[in-house]
Amino acid sequence: MGYRKLGRNTGHRKAMLRNLVASLLLNNRIVTTETRAKEVKSLAEKMITLAKSDELSARRQALAYLYSETVVRKLFTDLGSRYSERQGGYTRIVKLGYRRGDAAPLVVLELV
Repeated sequence: MGYRKLGRNTGHRKAMLRNLVASLLLNNRIVTTETRAKEVKSLAEKMITLAKSDELSARRQALAYLYSETVVRKLFTDLGSRYSERQGGYTRIVKLGYRRGDAAPLVVLELV
C-alpha cells in the first residue's frame, strides 16, 4: 500500500496535498481531516528536512514540488534554521472532534 488514495484521482490528490503542505508551511497550522493530515505530515516533514541543508539543489527540489516561491522562501529562511537542531518530528496532530456534515474526524495539524 504505502499511501492513501483519499477518494480522488492521482492528479487531484497530488495537487490537493501540495496545496495543503504549502498552507501548513505558510500559516504554521491547518484544520483538516485526520487521514489528510497523516498524509500531509509526512510530506511536510520531508520538505523541512530538505530545507535544513540550505543548498541550491535542495531549494530546486522544493520548488519542483511546491507551487509558490514565497512558501519556499519562508521554508528555507525561517523554518530551516528553526529546526536545524531537531532530528525530525516537526509537526503535531491534535484531534478536534467530528465534522457536523459527514462526521469526518477533524484535526489540527501544526508545526511544533
